[in-house]
Amino acid sequence: MSQPPFPLLFQESEPSIEFASEDVEFELKDEKTVTVWLQKIIEQEGCVLHLLNFIFCSDEYLHRLNVEYLDHDTLTDIITFPYADPPTVHGDIFISIDRVRENAADFKVSFEQELNRVMAHGVLHLCGYGDKTPDEERTMRQKEDTALRLM
Repeated sequence: MSQPPFPLLFQESEPSIEFASEDVEFELKDEKTVTVWLQKIIEQEGCVLHLLNFIFCSDEYLHRLNVEYLDHDTLTDIITFPYADPPTVHGDIFISIDRVRENAADFKVSFEQELNRVMAHGVLHLCGYGDKTPDEERTMRQKEDTALRLM
């Protein structure tokens, strides 16, 4: 397995949350509000922000990362690459805009609601939560719901 793709993508000395896109035209509607919300999630979980990069991309782009870095030949909505252990939040979160759109339609929620859930999901992974077992998945969903209420 290779090293994650962009461990120093937006290296800065102050804690920050950055947003970028790869292989897709996408911009958040209100980066400032989303940034404040994500910081609240991190603080609520007793963690400390170091550096957090969100990279919005296409299904194709995320699939390539999934195959190359995780050896998973599947589509996914999110891949999180941690560069520190909790309570430090330092990582890259790749999100497929294609997958978020499709999931929003499947779950009958707005694109923004599904995107926020997926963003919170990635942050919660960096705060130490897993989702591999039924108990972990249940806890993750509860944490996502709590995070969404902070928005």
